[in-house]
Amino acid sequence: MSRIAARFAKLKAENRAAFIPFITAGDPSIDVSREIMLGLPGAGADLIELGMPFTDPMADGPAVQAAGLRALKAGATMRTTLQLVRDFRATDTETPIVLMGYANPVFAYGAEAFGKDAAAAGVDGMILVDIPPEEADEFAPALKAAGIDIIRLSTPTTSDARLPAVLHGASGFLYYVSITGVTGTKDFDAAEVEREVTRIKRQTALPVGVGFGIKTAEHAAAIARFADAAVVGSAIVARAGQFVNAAGEVSPGCAADVLGFVKELSAGVRTARV
Repeated sequence: MSRIAARFAKLKAENRAAFIPFITAGDPSIDVSREIMLGLPGAGADLIELGMPFTDPMADGPAVQAAGLRALKAGATMRTTLQLVRDFRATDTETPIVLMGYANPVFAYGAEAFGKDAAAAGVDGMILVDIPPEEADEFAPALKAAGIDIIRLSTPTTSDARLPAVLHGASGFLYYVSITGVTGTKDFDAAEVEREVTRIKRQTALPVGVGFGIKTAEHAAAIARFADAAVVGSAIVARAGQFVNAAGEVSPGCAADVLGFVKELSAGVRTARV
């Protein structure tokens, strides 16, 4: 059983949703990013979504775009991202790690080489937001051969007729995008999201996580009452951004502040079904 499957099975037995924080690898600096990542499990992360910095993150709103640019300015690359995973695995062999990002850096790295190196580093899952299922053959075989789950996205515009194509070859969990548009820019309608998650679950046994638009512990709790996971990204990376000046210098206390916020979000998820 994969780390992702094992974690969701454990949480299902506990009648609890997963809390999945998103951070961008190398943001706001490579060292602070490592400090934050190493502290996430202790702050309540059940899985970790690690963003791969890219110059043109078309699905992301201002907060995640800014995080990616900060990371790139700090020297982040695909190789430093995988090194961050290796550093994490030196102290934590159980918490699943999902890489999230865009196809271009993986294509430039080489799909087969990337799959092998990512798996060796300790990556468990992959979300490529700009690759539709019909074009996944460029990457999916290499990732599957390396034992990496391919996590697909479903959106409010994904119809019942379209869902089978989205679900074909998917594993780990399904990521439901709660809003139309980019990350961190709108609020979600919890009742509408619950209806959509229920609809999706009629066609798959995969856990369904929900992200985009979750900004507070209360938001996270609202999602955790019915979904299998709540994903928070923009609100977390925005906290890190508050500690960076125009010159790219990071003031003290960044990691502690971010991890404190993660604890608040996690508490919302953990108490949602009590």
